[in-house]
Amino acid sequence: MKKILYIDMDNVIVDFVSGINRLNPEIQREYEGRLDDVPGIFALMDPMPGAVQSVTDLHSKFDVYALSTAPWANPSAWSDKVAWIQKHFGSSPTAPLYKRLILTHHKHLNTGDYLIDDRTKNGADRFSGIHIHFGQPEWPNWSVVTSYLMSL
Repeated sequence: MKKILYIDMDNVIVDFVSGINRLNPEIQREYEGRLDDVPGIFALMDPMPGAVQSVTDLHSKFDVYALSTAPWANPSAWSDKVAWIQKHFGSSPTAPLYKRLILTHHKHLNTGDYLIDDRTKNGADRFSGIHIHFGQPEWPNWSVVTSYLMSL
């Protein structure tokens, strides 16, 4: 049986800054301090370098799920995250993240072996498996994370 691997979206497989950079400066000022509440912002984002290939490769070894939090005050974020997964990973039943998106503000309630997340918020700090703290010195990028996980 494959081990369960959860992967956060924002700043892990999704380049959040790329979406901000596509916003009109006026919108950036209006939503300063709460840019994740901009309607449609999640549809504007690019993948992080190496993320799509890494997730696809990891899918061969792990039971992979995207485990993300969507802003409560931005209902479009919830559907935009589904659309983003479909755009970058495909929407067919054979796609690596087909029907494998979990949106929650309580990541610790998900039982699994590994969680790749750039933060400790929303329950990541209480996850019962191993938290791979993406973007930190030990786990700086997808190349390092994928090499480690594929070697297990």
